[in-house]
Amino acid sequence: MIKKHERQNAMFICKKTRTYCKNNEGHKISEVRKAFELADAIVIGAGSGLSTAAGMTYSGERFKKYFSDFAEKYGISDMYSGWYYPFKTPEEQWAYWSRYAYVNRYNEKPLNLYVELLDLVKNKDYFVITTNVDHQFQIAGFDRKRLFYTQGDFDLLQCSVPCHSKTYSGKELFEQMVQKQENCQIPTELIPKCPICGKVMSCNLRVDNTFAEDEGWHKASLRYDDFLRRHKGLKMLYVELGVGYNTPGIIKYPFWQMVAQNSNAIYVCINKGESFCPKKIEQQSICINNDIDMILHKLKPE
Repeated sequence: MIKKHERQNAMFICKKTRTYCKNNEGHKISEVRKAFELADAIVIGAGSGLSTAAGMTYSGERFKKYFSDFAEKYGISDMYSGWYYPFKTPEEQWAYWSRYAYVNRYNEKPLNLYVELLDLVKNKDYFVITTNVDHQFQIAGFDRKRLFYTQGDFDLLQCSVPCHSKTYSGKELFEQMVQKQENCQIPTELIPKCPICGKVMSCNLRVDNTFAEDEGWHKASLRYDDFLRRHKGLKMLYVELGVGYNTPGIIKYPFWQMVAQNSNAIYVCINKGESFCPKKIEQQSICINNDIDMILHKLKPE
């Protein structure tokens, strides 16, 4: 599990202190725009809500478009719950996983919302930490050396044990699985096996304690720590987008703590229904309880 970046602080986690920032939305947007202009550096913390706002919904029409056969056969109601469905055979499980990865990871066109976000920070000193595993930041053109995907990547495969921490690209294999699956199953010969121990492989996603933190993960972690160290005490802007309470110790709590420790820092939270901050940092915070896509569009450089 995440260790270094779960900087939980008792004043934040003993209870959910929901202090909603005052002032009207138009004023808040002006404040956020000014904060972007004046910041020495910007840290973006992104959760699943950002990709959802960008159009990557895991239920409804998009789910029906890609998974109607799985919905009919297994009663699965959305992509996320389907990921954890107890399929009886690995052939069925990999049929679902490969299609899931294929439709949520390998889109060639960048999502507009991510492009708009890049336009806001491309001329600034920035870094991105995200729990998303869909790679949309890199697809949109963000500098890969300024990205830390803490929870893995749909594209990567690892040993399920794991007997070693190296990861492997699964794109070509997933494409074969998607093309050759029938009746919600893939051919048995396509089930990936670990090249070291021979065990069945799994996706490199942090769903339990078997997650493999490979060399790339550790390098990104060190770059993030170095970025925070180099900018300590400066005019920092921490922008939290679509982060919920599934893994608050990775982005939310550390952001709150770093703002509390730096009087020059500003915390911005944009998240419909979950935009709040602790009272301790209320005077340094701008919380906007509205759709991320609408707010970022209003922040676009003129």
